[in-house]
Amino acid sequence: MGVQDVKLDSDYITILWDDGHEGIYPSRYLRGYCCCAACVEEMTGRRIVGENDVDEYVMALDWIQIGRYALQFLWSDAHDSGIYPFEVLRNLCRCDDCYSQ
Repeated sequence: MGVQDVKLDSDYITILWDDGHEGIYPSRYLRGYCCCAACVEEMTGRRIVGENDVDEYVMALDWIQIGRYALQFLWSDAHDSGIYPFEVLRNLCRCDDCYSQ
């Protein structure tokens, strides 16, 4: 599983996967699923920051690929420590096909 392209706009992140699937991710939703230690308690796995804790106008300003397994985003709220593994991103997809499953 790999990424061919990532497009950022004010409300959504669109990921074109190498299998042709186009994943759609509302920005606030994806920011609310950050897995970093500031957002998820390391020892218990309890979520500290979720979608409702994130500014409704948050957006991804930039991104980088981490190795061959993840993406990392720079968010407009200055958060940038979360790494989103490809498998997690695919499971979080909000396109019509994935969301209806």
